Amino acid sequence: MFKPELVKSLKGYDGKKFLTDLSAGIIVGIVALPLAIAFGIASGVGPSEGIFTAIIAGFLISALGGSKVQIGGPTGAFVVIVYGVIQKFGMSGLATATILAGILLILMGALKLGSLVKFIPYTIITGFTAGIAVTIFTTQVGDFFGLTTGKMPGDFVGKWGVYFKTFGTVNWWAFGMAAVCLAIIFVWPKVSKKIPGSLVVIVFATIVCTIFKLPVDTIADRYEIPTMLPAPRLPSLSLPVVVDLFPTAASIAVLAAVESLLSAVVADGMIGAKHDSDQELIAQGVANLVTPLFGGIPATGAIARTATNVKNGGRTPVAGIVHAVVLLFILLFLGKLVKYIPMPALAAVLVSVSWNMAGFREIRALLKGQKSDITVLAATFLLTVFVDLTVAIGIGLMLAAFFFIQKMALLSDVHEYGDDSEGVLAAHADMPEENLVIPDGLLIYEVEGPLFFATVRKFEVAVQRSGADFRCLIIRMRNTSYLDAGGVKALRQLYNACQVRKVQIILSGVHAQPLKLLQKSGMVETLGEENVCVDITHALERAKTLGFSK
Repeated sequence: MFKPELVKSLKGYDGKKFLTDLSAGIIVGIVALPLAIAFGIASGVGPSEGIFTAIIAGFLISALGGSKVQIGGPTGAFVVIVYGVIQKFGMSGLATATILAGILLILMGALKLGSLVKFIPYTIITGFTAGIAVTIFTTQVGDFFGLTTGKMPGDFVGKWGVYFKTFGTVNWWAFGMAAVCLAIIFVWPKVSKKIPGSLVVIVFATIVCTIFKLPVDTIADRYEIPTMLPAPRLPSLSLPVVVDLFPTAASIAVLAAVESLLSAVVADGMIGAKHDSDQELIAQGVANLVTPLFGGIPATGAIARTATNVKNGGRTPVAGIVHAVVLLFILLFLGKLVKYIPMPALAAVLVSVSWNMAGFREIRALLKGQKSDITVLAATFLLTVFVDLTVAIGIGLMLAAFFFIQKMALLSDVHEYGDDSEGVLAAHADMPEENLVIPDGLLIYEVEGPLFFATVRKFEVAVQRSGADFRCLIIRMRNTSYLDAGGVKALRQLYNACQVRKVQIILSGVHAQPLKLLQKSGMVETLGEENVCVDITHALERAKTLGFSK
């Protein structure tokens, strides 16, 4: 059901709570301004698009979301995708992709798929986040050094080629300002943790640049800053464009889902609450459906702004709504001041963002782990940087799935025990040793691990390898927690082969999931319910009734 957290939070809401949310919302709104501008510029659109996104998406995510304190808006996660889409399809294509992503997010929430996002491997998230960080840094090198580059190519290698060719045009005033701003951002947390360094350097650089008339580019030199929200406009939608942009829209939806739910989980830990992941996805979907109509770009929950909200006392979605209203107020009444912000200062802000996104600690930890994890991490990172984020996520998921299946297959095995066995040893150290009496003519296969398409061959080989003269086969499945259609097929083939040889099959210790699938597939009915036993003791008792004893 559609249950925004705002509706729940307004029960028992009073003036004291409002004042706390108001204070937090004002602070977050001011903090969000330079980030919205920076992400808009880095994405290849402009500062106004970043502000529009922060206002509209920020309002909708707070008003409709499933988290008490989530702050939504443009983030660095989308820079790679947005830049690439604009290069190929223009702003109309970006709007189409974002609207499609919004629809996908709403469907994900409505179908209660919020919990599935947690199954995206950590290595993939770390890989593409680091790749995005490198890409953001690359887009800011020109402004950081004040280079005269002209129109930049869209690819990573092309950008660095232009930088090397034009490095002789360095503007040392721009570089000096950017370097000082970057140093202040990294040192500032020692001075104050409530007021972010990004806001401090934007104000500082703007004042210095205006007073001393430094020869560096400002926002006004490149962009027009409107003083109101634009009228909504629907992009031209055509089937061929929708088909071409659907993979990109899916990537935007996955990124928005991952980023927003990660942010919500972090926020839950900070305030001791629990968010509704499905409701949060619906809110993200509505935000990304509506924002493009006003010229905005993709949006999601922003961890840094959400944390700022919590640290300043925000405890209900009202704070997030106030943050959006503050940004709207700045646009309407103080928008003209934005044009004086120097580009090198914004470059310093984005370089610090890319440094924080890179996740050096997480990468170092993963590099000490398994080769499969390192492979997925490296592939996702390199594909994000050199090819495309959509490709990176797709290939990363396929590699992760392949390595997971491979590991599960290696963990599985089939053991054979006959009447010449001294006993059947338990598979796990915490289970006692068993000494089972196995009658003549009876064979036991114990299946270790899942019996699915990747492990069926082991089962088939074990059966083919057995040349024993047996008339009853017990398949012990106490350590088989998962079965798929391939496993059912293998059991059915074994049953058919045993029928020819007049061998009776008995299943032992079948877990819930395999048992349910065996019932649905009709395999239990084929074997006979009396031949599906709860444990090995009952299976041996069943064998005795068939004339097998010792």
